[in-house]
Amino acid sequence: MKQNKYDDTIFFDKYSNMERSKNGLQAAGEWHELRKMLPDFEGKRVLDLGCGFGWHCRYALENGAKSIIGIDISQKMLDAAKSKTKSEHIQYMCMPIEDINFPANSFDVVISSLALHYVQSFQDILSKTSKCLSNGGDFVFSVEHPIFTAQGLQEWYYDDKGNILHWPVDQYFTEGMRKATFLEEEVIKYHKTLTTYLNSLIKAGFEITGLVEPKPEENLLYTVPGMVDELRRPMMLLVSARKK
Repeated sequence: MKQNKYDDTIFFDKYSNMERSKNGLQAAGEWHELRKMLPDFEGKRVLDLGCGFGWHCRYALENGAKSIIGIDISQKMLDAAKSKTKSEHIQYMCMPIEDINFPANSFDVVISSLALHYVQSFQDILSKTSKCLSNGGDFVFSVEHPIFTAQGLQEWYYDDKGNILHWPVDQYFTEGMRKATFLEEEVIKYHKTLTTYLNSLIKAGFEITGLVEPKPEENLLYTVPGMVDELRRPMMLLVSARKK
């Protein structure tokens, strides 16, 4: 299922008002760790899967990338990205991640930020990524952590006074569609186990070069509402890999 929630006007407006949407990479709780995992972009051809507002595309350009293509299913997101982008070296294309079909050896780096948990088959994306990535090329991505996606609703358990008790983990080994609540709206995501993410990479011919379950950056803990609770369970999984 290729859901395009971000072109819904109400949902898009809510998303646009998130701190990370307004203030970019520096407001993303995982950025201080993801940045360390990114390769040298100098002279590289870059593909961004699920590029959203184009923050990572512009970062790659600022760090020497030769050309960048950003893919996203949402035209509203891409319109916003284009309004922030002033370079002929970045091209934005509106399509589902699942539909990419670039020729072999089209890119030296493929990145994806918090998009692949919206994709049903991680293996299919790996196959298409491997095809278009040069030998020795880098694939770096972030997804919602399997502990975060397992139960589905993505809500804390509270006591009768509204205090957080714990984060529920249930049906962990049952992969597939989950209906989650995000920004007070129902969003379809796909739960995958840690085993699926890592073994799929290995079987697809990638060497895993990094794995991080990021904690929020210290300065965000008490400036972004709810961020301190992110220390209670992992919300994201960051992976870097290299095509053999």
